[in-house]
Amino acid sequence: MTTDELVVLVDDEGRAVGTAPKLSVHGRETPLHLAFSSYVFDGDGRVLLTRRADHKLTWPGVWTNSCCGHPLPGEPLDRAVTRRLSYELGLAVERADLVLPTFAYRAVMGNGIVEHELCPVYRVTAEAPAVLNPEEVGETRWMPWQEFATRVLKGELAISPWCAEQVPLLVELGPDPMAWPTAAEAELPPAARVAAG
Repeated sequence: MTTDELVVLVDDEGRAVGTAPKLSVHGRETPLHLAFSSYVFDGDGRVLLTRRADHKLTWPGVWTNSCCGHPLPGEPLDRAVTRRLSYELGLAVERADLVLPTFAYRAVMGNGIVEHELCPVYRVTAEAPAVLNPEEVGETRWMPWQEFATRVLKGELAISPWCAEQVPLLVELGPDPMAWPTAAEAELPPAARVAAG
């Protein structure tokens, strides 16, 4: 990825209001911008967890969900998910299913750096082993979803703040990730719908 990669800035209604270089928007005054989170599952119902590379600007070395990222301007979110899964984890997946279309969060690191994202969440299935890109991922681990969710809800796992907020919402969708209802593209924020359309 180039250092001048652009992210889509959005207002509180989820409408696109411009773009900015990715490196410029993650600081102490991080504007709300469009992103995504994804959870990769295998056929045994295990979820792929990743530890963020130690040199990442935000939450370095922290365990989190399978893959997060930002769509490029004009890029449909589901395509951004599959692009980043290939880039970060070497996974070739056919599709990404939208499960939490309007998730958003704001979190502040101890050093004052802020993440502030409108961040729809996707479910993905994959069977091939992950091939880590060390620029992005320090290590991976597969864990049964129920074990992971239970430990997150009990506060027993140190994970990223966005993942900690997403897991309770995913649990509400049902105990079997493969049976979670999928959301329609029309439920995405306007900025993401424009990109998809």
